[in-house]
Amino acid sequence: MDLYISSMVLGAVGFTAMALGGLGSRGAHHGGTSGHSHGLVHGHSHAGHGGHVAHGHGGHAHGGHGHGGGIGGRTFWLITSPRFLFSLMLGFGATGAMLHPVLPGPFLLGAAAIGAVAFERFIVSPLWNFTMRFASRPASTLESAVADEAVAVSAFDDNGQGIVSLELDGQVLQILATLQPQDRLLGTRVRAGQRLRIDDVNAERQTCTVSIL
Repeated sequence: MDLYISSMVLGAVGFTAMALGGLGSRGAHHGGTSGHSHGLVHGHSHAGHGGHVAHGHGGHAHGGHGHGGGIGGRTFWLITSPRFLFSLMLGFGATGAMLHPVLPGPFLLGAAAIGAVAFERFIVSPLWNFTMRFASRPASTLESAVADEAVAVSAFDDNGQGIVSLELDGQVLQILATLQPQDRLLGTRVRAGQRLRIDDVNAERQTCTVSIL
């Protein structure tokens, strides 16, 4: 079995495992972090009482300083996320297998790499977003914002990070967001006011991962 067939098979098996076991893992994750997230939402509820938007600049600036040295760690965590890796493997293998008869080795490798990024960005990501909209999510938790829309409060920096605003349980929150590696690989720049999709959240650090809609 060659490189491309092996990659395609491993990617397909990984996606199947995520589909079969993802629901239970998602429920356990929500249960373990719901208390922390509820506290976050409750705090913003007081700040936003009377129709005022709840802003979290002070608290989130402090969080940013506390984890400022972990940008490399967060980037590593993003590019090793199961969905990202499995989609790249599947796209790489499928592209390589299809073009194997017509392209020589070096060109085939490059075409497969491009196909992997395009497959994740234009096929897997939209389908993931569509299916996640129908997933059952508990109320009043930061994790329930996954697959929802957010708006960039300001332009993202060169590291693909910035503050986004999202509505959760009737309240407006502002948290630190990091752009998905595949969007950064394509040279995407996030502008203030741009609509984004929340792909993942970290309730403990009060951060999220976003991608371009």
